[in-house]
This record gives sequence, C-alpha cells and structure tokens, in this order.
Amino acid sequence: MDSVQNFPDKIIDFHVHLFPDKLFDAIWKYFASTYGFNILHEIHYQECIDYLTKQGVEYIVYSNYAHKKGIAKDLNKWNLKVLDEYPGLYCFAAYHPDDDDALAMARDLLDHPRILGFKLQLLVQMFYPDDERLFPLYEMIMEKGKRLLLHVGNGPVGNSYVGIENFRRLLERYPDLPANVAHMGAMEYGAFTELLDRFPGIFLDTTWAFLPRSGLMFDQKVEVLENHKERILYGSDFPNLIYPREEEINCLKGFYLSNDFYQRVFRDNGLQLLGK
Repeated sequence: MDSVQNFPDKIIDFHVHLFPDKLFDAIWKYFASTYGFNILHEIHYQECIDYLTKQGVEYIVYSNYAHKKGIAKDLNKWNLKVLDEYPGLYCFAAYHPDDDDALAMARDLLDHPRILGFKLQLLVQMFYPDDERLFPLYEMIMEKGKRLLLHVGNGPVGNSYVGIENFRRLLERYPDLPANVAHMGAMEYGAFTELLDRFPGIFLDTTWAFLPRSGLMFDQKVEVLENHKERILYGSDFPNLIYPREEEINCLKGFYLSNDFYQRVFRDNGLQLLGK
C-alpha cells in the first residue's frame, strides 16, 4: 500500500469525535450494549488528540452532538474550553432545536473562527433533516458562511429519520445547503454520490465506508471516487472504531487512484473548507 506516490505526509481528519470524559464512557457503553460495537480506542479527548497528531494528522476537525434537550449548552462550553486548549483544532458544535436559547447560542458560537458549524446526528437525535424547527439554523449557517456535519444516511444502522429521501426533501428547499454527509451516505452510496452533481455545497466523508470487514463497504465503482475527488473528505470517526484506523486508509490506498485524488481527499479539500 505504501507504493502510492505523493501521499500527503500531513493529513486532515475531518471527522473525529470528542466528548467530555464521562459522556464518552457512557457512549462506549451504549455502543457495546446496543450495537455490539466494542470500541478499540477507549481513550479520552486529550489522548485522542495526542494519538492523531503522532499519526500525522495536522488538523483535527471534531464534533459532538446533543442527544437530548438541555445538554447542548454545557457541551458547547466544553467545546470552547477545548478550542482554547488546542489552537489547532476545529469543531462542529452541538445543537438541539428544542433548547430555549438554541438560536441565540448558535449565533454566538458561529462567530468563533474555529467553530465550523454544527453536527446533527439525526439517527440519535430523532428528528428529520427537513424538520421546520431547523430551518432558522440552516439559514443562519448559510448567512454566516459556515457548514453542517450530518449523519443522515441509514448506515451503520438506520431508522425513519435518516435516508436519502429525507435528505432530498431538505435539498429541494435549500439547494445550496453547505453540508458534509458522514459515511459517504451509507448505505445508499450511489444515491448520495449522485447528489454531488446537483448540489454544490455537499461533501461526503469517508468514515466507516472503506472497511471491507464491516459490511458497510462503499459499493460503487472506484471511478466514482476519482470523478468526485474534489467533494470527498477523509474522516476516521476516531476514536469510535471497531477496526484499526489504518484499515480504511490502506483500503483507499489499495484502489491506486491518482495522486491528485489522495492529495485532495486527505488534505487539499479539507484545507479549502478550513479556509487555508
């Protein structure tokens, strides 16, 4: 796999999860009991950052999400503390539309230069992407030139709130929505990839989509990746992995795509979205 020429020495990981320690512990326990996912790296946020930095990740873009009403405020206080602690980090912050001060909080947070926008984990938060409660947030995101990170595909597991049809409804209303779609839109890879030809603000990230042993393997021809290399971002989902982080990188290297593909996906596209 190392024969890929000009693979970037320093990469950008555009999909990392960081949570306060106790919440991380609860999430890992939930993954194990509900999905049977035994996380390989049960390490807390400072160790996560140190680990990825040592692995050649120059810029870490992390997220967390409010799984219920009333916790986004404290999560975002923690996010601001972490960003102060680590000047090289970037964040998709937490948001819940039922919080009384949600929009005021969002407006203040979006003024922070290293808060890129908000993460919506629709599978867990259990609302639809085109829920009208979210429309003011979307309009604010666009007004301020920020972005969303959306778990809107139906993999690795799904429910009625996720899936391509729900997302298409949202894009018909907001065709210029600036959003990163996690997991390449698993498990509807073809349908989500087709969105890239119509909607200029959409990017897909690689998390969990290039792991042959997982049952979630990207099922489109590799030419699709080459053709859309300007709209794909590398993301690891670290530390919430049940397979070694290197497996996904090696899988992508094993396609022997162009040097431009690897430079864009693992670095340049991320730099573009970070404004660097």
